[in-house]
Amino acid sequence: MNHKNLNFNENFVEQRVTYSSEKDGQFLIVENVPARVNLETGEQFFSPDTVEQLQQIILQQPQPVRFMQIPVYKFAA
Repeated sequence: MNHKNLNFNENFVEQRVTYSSEKDGQFLIVENVPARVNLETGEQFFSPDTVEQLQQIILQQPQPVRFMQIPVYKFAA
């Protein structure tokens, strides 16, 4: 493989993001989650501790801080 053409100069910033997941047909949103975000792609990376906390929130589903209504759309091909 020719590595001369690969660009490994990625730019990341620490940000607080909104994480979403679906469990048993119910959407869960967790706000203010610390993440490293790639400035070029928007890809989000979470520390192992953060992933563990997110998993606990999803499994335990504590009392939410608020509720939201969201529109649902059907993708038509």
